[in-house]
Amino acid sequence: MSPIETFDNAYPGRRYTIAITCPEFTSVCPKTGNPDFGTIRIEYIPDKQCIELKSLKIYLFGYRNQGIFYEMVINKILDDLVAACEPLWMKVEGDFNPRGGITTVVRAVYEKPESRNGCGETA
Repeated sequence: MSPIETFDNAYPGRRYTIAITCPEFTSVCPKTGNPDFGTIRIEYIPDKQCIELKSLKIYLFGYRNQGIFYEMVINKILDDLVAACEPLWMKVEGDFNPRGGITTVVRAVYEKPESRNGCGETA
């Protein structure tokens, strides 16, 4: 998997949200070998680092030929993004296209464990 690059947050003392959508996500069903298609939505409150979008795109494209279940891929993406940028809060959602008449949405959330006040500073 390609590394996820980051850059310094120009406003680390301000709580603001970044929302990213990847409408062309693909992976492979590990049971059938058929392609899975979906939209990945990432929302986060940055701390000191922000995610660089080109490296995120290359990282997500790395799943194109990987056999992985929906639940696993969403939690893996969340873990990798949290490790890369250490946000205050992050949610990753996968909204997968219907297969066999069933749609699936998987959401995973991370919150930085330390207590914080409203400006992102440690209380």
